[in-house]
Amino acid sequence: MGSTDAEPHPADRILVGGAVCTVDAAGRWAEAVAIRGGRIVAVGSDRDLGGWIGPRTEVIPLRGRMVIPGFQDAHIHPGGGGIDRRRCDLSGLTTRAAYRDAIRAYADQHPERPWILGRGWAMPAFPGGIATAAELDQVVADRPCYLRSRDGHGAWVNTRALEWAGIDAATPDPADGRIERDAGGRPVGTLQEGARDLVERLVPDVTEAEREIAILEAQGYCHGLGITAWQDANVDWHGGRYANLDAYRRLAERGALTMRVVGALWWDRGRGLEQVDELVAARERATHDRFRPTAVKIMQDGVLENFTAAVLDPYLDAGGCPSDHRGLSFIDPEVLGAAVPALDRAGFQVHFHAIGERAVRESLDAIAAARRVNGMNDLRPHIAHIQVIHPDDLDRFRRLGVVANAQPLWAVNDPQMTELTLPFLGPERSSWQYPFASLHRRGAGLAFGSDWPVSSCDPLWQLHVAVNRLPPSADVTHQPAHGDTPVFLPAERLDLPTALRAFTMGSAYVNHLDHETGSIEVGKAADLVVLDRNPFEEPVAAIADARVALTLVDGRPVHTDPALWR
Repeated sequence: MGSTDAEPHPADRILVGGAVCTVDAAGRWAEAVAIRGGRIVAVGSDRDLGGWIGPRTEVIPLRGRMVIPGFQDAHIHPGGGGIDRRRCDLSGLTTRAAYRDAIRAYADQHPERPWILGRGWAMPAFPGGIATAAELDQVVADRPCYLRSRDGHGAWVNTRALEWAGIDAATPDPADGRIERDAGGRPVGTLQEGARDLVERLVPDVTEAEREIAILEAQGYCHGLGITAWQDANVDWHGGRYANLDAYRRLAERGALTMRVVGALWWDRGRGLEQVDELVAARERATHDRFRPTAVKIMQDGVLENFTAAVLDPYLDAGGCPSDHRGLSFIDPEVLGAAVPALDRAGFQVHFHAIGERAVRESLDAIAAARRVNGMNDLRPHIAHIQVIHPDDLDRFRRLGVVANAQPLWAVNDPQMTELTLPFLGPERSSWQYPFASLHRRGAGLAFGSDWPVSSCDPLWQLHVAVNRLPPSADVTHQPAHGDTPVFLPAERLDLPTALRAFTMGSAYVNHLDHETGSIEVGKAADLVVLDRNPFEEPVAAIADARVALTLVDGRPVHTDPALWR
């Protein structure tokens, strides 16, 4: 299929005897890949590449396994995910009893810790999605507990934490959040959105050493899932500084950062355009070959399940009638319409969080304002999550050059969808959710991300849902409470080639790495993944059964599963 001009030196490493899905523009397949100096120097048949084998070439027999470009996660929170793996991790659990047992065990194992910190509880496990301090007090009452929800938009706290923060019936809700209360106005133990800060500001800060350890923890975990690049969706704005910025820079300078990283700096919604110069300065001081903080994250709304996602028409109430709630636009659209052109003019890629259809429209409007003021450019703005998109806005993604950054794992009929979302959106708006195929048909660019630790960062699980719109059997957090799961909006399913491209070239495009990675082509970096099987030769229902046997970055192994090479 291709090679560099004839060279006197053989390859350093060659993979032979496999199914190589190149994800190039023509969608070609091959059998072998030759690597030298961290670059792909030849792609083709085993016979064609035989001349690249020398006495010191490492020949890796694939024995029919599949080779694909390294996955790239376009929306992930590695620092938080790495920290969560070292705290009270509730992910993977689904019931209140399981949460209580895990919290009790963690507290017993760590009597020296002044706070019990963790994450991962899911709203459907609690009546109305509201976790209570009274229930948490039964497990830990002697220390404050602060446990972020699975989606990160809520926090479960115990009475000690409420007392330390001075939160009582007289405490007003912040403008960007809500304190859940009982009929008498007393806080019950769940803090939504900005109300989390009332307690979180008291939590002991993570040390610089802990930040580095967390990023390396996340890096190793993600390499094991075949991820070779990511866009950190929030380089942890904390205490008036970008707390993970220096950690990334130090790791990159030491050569410890094997992941290719784009960092999204946080837009402080409590401030204005004066922060643009600060963002520029942060970008300049921290840029490295492996770490480029060239994006800015704008959080435009919350999530549907707690009614903080910004919607055009009111949410329905429990009786199916329109309520008086339309969610929250965290940034006033007029302010957003000035901020995005300013960031665009400063050369930043804008990375939006938008869940509700109003937030999506406000984000598109702001990008349209930037296009009018600055013209078209190659900064590649993207909108993450895109849970609900009004049909009138689907074509605007292509026209404005906006990438749809999707988190496929959420597009299923799990309890969070059937119990906490569908009843409050109504039938018509519910049918607008996660319109991956509609966006693709209209020519919009698609990129995939996980939002880990909100949900699993396993790309094969994400691909499974994008193609099937059903949860993988191993993903217990997205299974229905009873019976079989109906396919979620089947018309929005993607085929496997399109889904795989979104998680490789699509995300590489978002990360401005498409000239360097994202496909298996001569001259590109040898960021490759070997799967233990070829999902294209198996039923689509088995996509999630594939496993990563080997991950290469610059042609060097960063993950090997010995069990899959037997």
